[in-house]
Amino acid sequence: MFKIKTRIWIENETGDFIAKGRIDLLKKIDELGSISKAAKSLNMSYRKAWQLTNAMNKLCNEPLIVKITGGFKGGGTQLTKTGGKAIATYENLNLKWSEFLKTENVELI
Repeated sequence: MFKIKTRIWIENETGDFIAKGRIDLLKKIDELGSISKAAKSLNMSYRKAWQLTNAMNKLCNEPLIVKITGGFKGGGTQLTKTGGKAIATYENLNLKWSEFLKTENVELI
């Protein structure tokens, strides 16, 4: 018996919007408050993390993350409500899809 495994990508006509790696990045930004720290924790370059978050922000009507400047602790990056909703929506969709796939078994040989 074989199991079906897939990954979910959410995209539009211009390209990828959200997938597992981007969700992981958003969650780390929320946890650590910094694109740089999030990238480092995921063994990703800052440039790549910035490109991914910038692309997501451009594809969405509202930003998923925003830069915070200055202040007592210095600057950083913050996940927005829209970013939190994107994470929750993706994870809910992924959970539903995983539950469905558990019911499907494939017998090839």
